[in-house]
This record gives sequence, structure tokens and C-alpha cells, in this order.
Amino acid sequence: MSLDSKSVAVVTGAGSGIGRALAVRFAQEKIAGIAISDVNADGLAETRKLVEEFEVPFFSSTVDVSKREEFQGFAEDILREFGRATHLVNNAGVGLIGRTEEISFEDIEWLMNINFWGTVYGTKIFLPIFRKQNCGHIINISSVFGFIAPPGQSAYCASKFAVRGFTESLRHELEGTNIYVSCVHPGGIRTNIAKKARKGENAPEGDKKIAPVIFDKLAKTTPDQAAETIIKGIRSENTRILIGSDALQISLFYRLFPKKYFKLMDRMSGGMLSKFR
Repeated sequence: MSLDSKSVAVVTGAGSGIGRALAVRFAQEKIAGIAISDVNADGLAETRKLVEEFEVPFFSSTVDVSKREEFQGFAEDILREFGRATHLVNNAGVGLIGRTEEISFEDIEWLMNINFWGTVYGTKIFLPIFRKQNCGHIINISSVFGFIAPPGQSAYCASKFAVRGFTESLRHELEGTNIYVSCVHPGGIRTNIAKKARKGENAPEGDKKIAPVIFDKLAKTTPDQAAETIIKGIRSENTRILIGSDALQISLFYRLFPKKYFKLMDRMSGGMLSKFR
């Protein structure tokens, strides 16, 4: 769907990282309105200051996307504020470090409620709005961990594989309509997700400390670059948006070597990935 002066973009998880960069990038487009949410009120306020510089109609709300009623209220507020919404970016997400035996049921439920159910809630709540308008674009953020599954990331991978499957099926269901669907697969993006990731209570202290270090070394793409790639993908109605050269390589490796991709990738990283094993 086109991005123009009549567009109203909605971005969840906009208090930092890709979400914040996207909010600013949408503002630069001088669209009709931007609505952002995050569970972190302080981060959301910082994003608001950045967006307000562009003098674009703007709405923000502190929302926990894992709570369906809060997401529903957010959507209703947007319709009251702007009368419509045209682009939904389900971006809110969290991380969890620990092997399957080291993380609790509660940890997994917490992560899935945000990463997967938050995406489902956003999609299901806004889809009737887009149907009524006969136009819209749903952009769901998965990950390269929606293709591959390194050790120590079982819960996170489960959520991102789920987002990918949910989004691809939705895309096929809506084919031929004026509602577009894109699945985004970022590679390593320089955000705080690894530093802020919850650690399994039984995960080794070494894994807890080394994860952010490894992430910093492997993350090559800035949030601003990621936002620009997503905007280009929206403009071209790209159904599968890969962010970063590492995402392109990972996608290729997985398709060529579905059984041995991890060993090859670990070798290329200098053995950093295997430190989680």
C-alpha cells in the first residue's frame, strides 16, 4: 500500500530501537498521522520529542501489547484521534536468554505473550478496520531467528517462527485484496534487546554476561538503517523484508544447508555462537 500524505502509521514498541527509528522515519514522510505505543513510558516520551520536531499529527499511549484489552483501547483511541489507520507495524518484542532446561514456564509465557500474542492481537484488532476501509498494510516483525534456531534461544526462536508462520498464512489469505502483509526479518540490529533480555533463572552466569558482548560484535545494522529498509519495503509492497547483509546471508545459508547451517555460521563467527552450547 502506498505511503502518502493520507497515511496514518501505527508502531508498537516505539520507545527504543527499530520502533523509535521507524516513528521518526514515518514523521519525515509528512504523513497524516503517527500513533506509537510502548510499555516504557519514559522511552515513549523520548520518542515523542523526536517525532514532534517534524510537526506531524501525533498520538502516543503507554500500552502493554500482551494485554488484549489495552491493545483494543489503543486502536479505539487512534480511530478517535485520526479517523483511520493505514499502516500497522507490530514491532514490540523482548528477548530471553537460556537453554530450554534453564528457563521457566513463566519466562516462556511472558515472552510469547509479547512477541507472538502481541502480534496476533494487533493483527486481529486492526484487520477489521482495514477491511472496512478496504485498504491497509500489516507489517509484522519476525527475525532471522524466524529462519534459524541457535542454542540458548529456544523461546525467542519459537516466538519468531510463530510470527513468520502466522504472517505468511495471513498474506496468502489476503492475496488479491487491498490489504498488504509483510514479514520483516532483521539480522543483528544495534539495539538494547540483548542487554535488556530476561535471563533464565538457571542459566549459567557466563551465558548471561557474554550474550550482550556477542550481540554487540555481531550486530552491524543501525536502527535508522533498519527503519529505512522497512520504509522501502512498504513502498514496494515487499512481502518479505530482510534487514542487513547478515540477514541475507542467513536466509541463503538456511536454504542451502538446512541441517548444517549452525556449524557453518558458528565457524564464520569465530566460534562465538557455540559459546552458548
